[in-house]
Amino acid sequence: MRFVSQQRPSALQIDILTQSPLWDAQPRAVQTVREAIGAAASALSTDGGEVSIVLTNDSAIRHLNRDWRGIDKSTNVLSFPASDRPAGDARLLGDIVLAYETLESECNDENRIFLHHLAHLAVHGFLHLIGYDHQTDVQAEEMEGLESKIMMRLNLPDPYRSRDLGDA
Repeated sequence: MRFVSQQRPSALQIDILTQSPLWDAQPRAVQTVREAIGAAASALSTDGGEVSIVLTNDSAIRHLNRDWRGIDKSTNVLSFPASDRPAGDARLLGDIVLAYETLESECNDENRIFLHHLAHLAVHGFLHLIGYDHQTDVQAEEMEGLESKIMMRLNLPDPYRSRDLGDA
């Protein structure tokens, strides 16, 4: 298990815990997540705060998904906004959990590049932490538009355009 923290003055603090050795197969994963979260925070003028990311496996995320959402299966990303902040602590935004096997499977099934998909899911998770959702078509359109804009800032493909075209 590896823990990496990085903070710049008045910038978003990004703490990353690698909880599964499967992530060793992607040595740029931590940097990719850090850059994606940083780009999302910058695009949305999210100054300060702290976000924690856990890079884990399908088994761990399945337990979280079952316990917190009542869905007994693994998923690619879960976000846990810090809605119950201690008094005076406006810094904690929440946690993002990403599952290696599900990401890898989606990349294989959809002909996606692993680090591109990882960056997209990190951005998606971050948007959930700061209040975005996709429960309605209007919300989904807004959130997907932001995700596309942030991915372009990272010089990565638009995940929705690529999906629609069947490209990677």
